[in-house]
Amino acid sequence: MTIARQRIVSLLRQRGQRIRADWVERELPEQVDPEKHAGLLAILRLDPADLVDPPRTPLGPSA
Repeated sequence: MTIARQRIVSLLRQRGQRIRADWVERELPEQVDPEKHAGLLAILRLDPADLVDPPRTPLGPSA
């Protein structure tokens, strides 16, 4: 499970934390591993559960 860096950047900008958002955009990979970057996410006061995409459901005919 990874988090798109752009989601983190967008959330920080919504909070008015432009400088932090700019730093994240420069320093973190495009896909952020929440386990590897747990400390940074905690410092930014971001809960990984709020940032991950919901699981995709298969498309197909309804039963």
